[in-house]
Amino acid sequence: MSEAPRILLVLGDQLTPSVAALAKGDRDRDVVLMAEVREEASYVPHHRKKIAFLFSAMRHFAEELRADGWTVDHVRLDDAGNTGSLLGEARRALERHGAAGVVVTEPGEWRLQLAMEEWGDVLGAPVKVLRDDRFLASRVEFADWAEGRKQLRMEFFYREMRRAHDVLMDGDKPAGGKWNYDQENRKPPKEGLDYPEVPRFQTDDVTREVLELVEGFDGGWGDLRPFWFAVTRADAEAAAERFFADALPRFGDYQDAMVEGEPFMFHSLVSLYLNAGLLEPLALCRRAEEEWREGRAPLNAVEGFIRQVLGWREFIRGIYWLEGPDYPRRNALNAQRGLPEFYWTGETDMACMAAAIGQTKSEAYAHHIQRLMVTGNFALIAGIRPWEVGEWYLAVYADAYEWVEAPNVVGMALFADGGVVGSKPYAASGNYIDKMSDYCGDCRYKVKERSGPDACPFNPLYWDFMIRNRERLQSNPRVSRVYSTWDRMGDDKKSAALESAEAILGRLSAGERV
Repeated sequence: MSEAPRILLVLGDQLTPSVAALAKGDRDRDVVLMAEVREEASYVPHHRKKIAFLFSAMRHFAEELRADGWTVDHVRLDDAGNTGSLLGEARRALERHGAAGVVVTEPGEWRLQLAMEEWGDVLGAPVKVLRDDRFLASRVEFADWAEGRKQLRMEFFYREMRRAHDVLMDGDKPAGGKWNYDQENRKPPKEGLDYPEVPRFQTDDVTREVLELVEGFDGGWGDLRPFWFAVTRADAEAAAERFFADALPRFGDYQDAMVEGEPFMFHSLVSLYLNAGLLEPLALCRRAEEEWREGRAPLNAVEGFIRQVLGWREFIRGIYWLEGPDYPRRNALNAQRGLPEFYWTGETDMACMAAAIGQTKSEAYAHHIQRLMVTGNFALIAGIRPWEVGEWYLAVYADAYEWVEAPNVVGMALFADGGVVGSKPYAASGNYIDKMSDYCGDCRYKVKERSGPDACPFNPLYWDFMIRNRERLQSNPRVSRVYSTWDRMGDDKKSAALESAEAILGRLSAGERV
């Protein structure tokens, strides 16, 4: 008698042929289950482009697996009998195939992890959860690295990852003699820059069918069309190659810059493909290193890209699992203001916020400085509840999953974890945005004014944030100088700044335009 099959459940962000559940499977016996379910598509109002990207990529991956000899049971969102949940579809698949159990690669969110720990009892069949070895540091390895350290800083973790995987190394020394070239990667934009075209991919019949499906989906946010994402491994690899050839050489210099009407600039746009499993992190890092060693890209650009993938991405994933399921709800600064409606509509007089939110609505994308120093910075200094901000980030970006968004938002952008991720809150006035962008020139507000009705809201809100959090922050050596500056200011200037902040916050609370 032949052995009963197992259900190999592959999630929508696990579209990698070597993912653990498939690596441990048997083509001649097991059944691959992929399921488009409403529960996963609607637990936050995901961007419609993100929903379409994942559904189309899943359908193309299912065909790739079938061509590779796998039996694939792919449940579509509009299939009759679709239960709307992964658990429900696992139960139905067990029954359909007379399967002996479920094998799944560990998910990227505590929400699913905790649910899957109960699945065995609910299903009455064994559920085996395997390590996701597409990440280069396992949860256990990161926890071992973190144990006993007073502070967890990405830079030291990153160096160990470079050594462990021999990336951008010359023997036991970092290539070029330095580990980090971030100081060279902060140039403001300048006139006359020629930005490369973004690789845009034509929709095929599979994607067109998905777009029609998502158009009828009674949830989600953002503009579905035009849709141009890669949805296959081959096209994702082509997108990465375009970045390495066309944008990487200037990525380092201008990775922090922001320009009106140029949402992509020199950025790679591969994070959505990487986080869904269509690309693999170590391969991207080695490919970037090759560009430097062959003399086609400067070291500051290549190191900056590798640091984002091998350093920051792995670090924040480790933080997410290390800190536990309550992490997204942390609120060390006791921020209690609700998320303003303009985060969803983009209807604000602040040019920088309108630009960042507008491109997010149309493209499901904003680069890291727009997320940290524009939308994140405003949420920080306005005292917006971290979990509401986190849910917004999780909803609106095509590359967003909780493991990546929670540490970036709760830790880096909002300092709501009290310093687990960052050594200081990244609060800034309008001056930073003016320096690193061209947003301020045509803004209704005046970035040079510190108070009054025409002052850039970031200016008085910055001081209001620093003063209301003084007791907690003034001993931080990275921000203590700010309080010395405040103490030297005249009483009139202090009062004007705080009164202006109070007026802005009052308008936010009243739902009035800011």
